[in-house]
Amino acid sequence: MTAQIIEKLATLVSEYYVFPEVGAAVADRLRENLKTGRYDDLGDPEAFGALVTADLQLGNNDKHLRLKYHVDEVVDETDEGAEYAFYLEQSRLNAGGMARVERLPGNIGVLEIRPLLYGPETAGDALAAAMTLLAATNGLLLDLRGCRGGSPHMVALVCSYLLDAEPVHLNDLHAPADGTINQYWSVPHLAGPRYGSERPLWILTSGTTFSGGEELSYDLQQLKRATLVGERTGGGAHPREGFKLHPHLEATIPIQRTVNPISGTNWEGVGVQPEYDVPAEQAFDVAYAQALDQVLADPGTSRAVRDEARTRRRELA
Repeated sequence: MTAQIIEKLATLVSEYYVFPEVGAAVADRLRENLKTGRYDDLGDPEAFGALVTADLQLGNNDKHLRLKYHVDEVVDETDEGAEYAFYLEQSRLNAGGMARVERLPGNIGVLEIRPLLYGPETAGDALAAAMTLLAATNGLLLDLRGCRGGSPHMVALVCSYLLDAEPVHLNDLHAPADGTINQYWSVPHLAGPRYGSERPLWILTSGTTFSGGEELSYDLQQLKRATLVGERTGGGAHPREGFKLHPHLEATIPIQRTVNPISGTNWEGVGVQPEYDVPAEQAFDVAYAQALDQVLADPGTSRAVRDEARTRRRELA
């Protein structure tokens, strides 16, 4: 069993990994370790996955490159029907990732997205509903501290709500295995009200913010659309694909390289650096205080909202 798992994993890495030369070297290392008996005993699948993951990441520190253990049986991502059904149910149970939608005193909106940015096909309606509730707020706190990843299509859709109608080039994904480049743009037509680019936006981050959550933060930061508050993010920029190798073990292989059209690079290995570097647990209060200050400084703020903001700002001082 272990020999089959390792050989299949080595083949996948050498065939699909985003950097072909690195993938070939990793595959050679896995096969050599197999020969020396390092993987003789599958034993506890969780411990086995951790052992192999350490070998996969040796020298490259790619956090997407893993032999990932799952408590429940792995969904085979190469089975599109099974994968869609799984994520549809997960999205349904997690409110499409819209974990918190709230209007705070001072007319500041909060949208917390976790654990994932589920795809528009399963969570687009939930996002439209959330943005409808937040449409009249004076500013927005987008809380991604618990967002571990998700769909680049959903990243583009969230960005679309937070930008104007003119399409904006957000990101490119390069796939070395077949030479393709997929471009991602904001879209001109939305199911809910567009928030637009004029009202202030703060994004809250943590060391847990990863992958798709990082892309959303990075794209809007590069566009100078948002102010980031919190911790440097996890540093996983290469989109991955999952392959079932065992009932409870999934090979996750980065198959594409992210290239931002503004920076010409990405956040792989370094994370996204906030403008205001504070512990994750303090990020909300810091961003909210900044939002209230902007509301109070705006001469167009209504008296009722101004009174709310002034009272809440004193409490945060």
